[in-house]
Amino acid sequence: MKTSRHDPLRLDMAAFAADAASQSGLWPGSTLTRLAESQTPPQDLALADVAWQAQGERLAQAAGEPEIWLTLQVQARVWLTCQRCLQPMTVPLALDQRLRFVQGESQAEALDAESEDDVLALSRWMDLRELAEDELLLALPLVPRHETCPLPLPVAIGLESDDADAPDQGFDKPNPFAALRALKTGSGSGSGGTGSGSD
Repeated sequence: MKTSRHDPLRLDMAAFAADAASQSGLWPGSTLTRLAESQTPPQDLALADVAWQAQGERLAQAAGEPEIWLTLQVQARVWLTCQRCLQPMTVPLALDQRLRFVQGESQAEALDAESEDDVLALSRWMDLRELAEDELLLALPLVPRHETCPLPLPVAIGLESDDADAPDQGFDKPNPFAALRALKTGSGSGSGGTGSGSD
């Protein structure tokens, strides 16, 4: 394995793999703009750096062209909003992806459907930071929540008055026996009037 001066923002993936090259570094959180836009940090707090490491590999095959592989590891801490208490929270993300590159979109789609590893079409140049950002966005939790919220849950406006009215509202709910009771009461009044007249 040897380290060479490949540009991660304009990476020749075929050459990177042929050199069995490796690279690592830190990207400022603000440079991953789509990931930055999805975050909700506290005011005046900078986004955390994104640590990354990439390793290229070219695997010889008994028949056909060698396979081109990339191992990409990414670590980041992102700011999201807890969906329970609505307060900012940090979420650690750690990715360890192994990607295979093939010639053409059609071959990539066919192999990706049957492979446990991601399969991408090989292009002349690749932005490794953009690829890492794609993977981080896919790893974001759909419903971020603290395990234990640090603050009491917010009370929605009008919730206390709604709770106070809840017993009364309970009596306003339709009672399945109300119609039967009304019939029996009406029937009883009628028979009671007849009975008092006969007395």
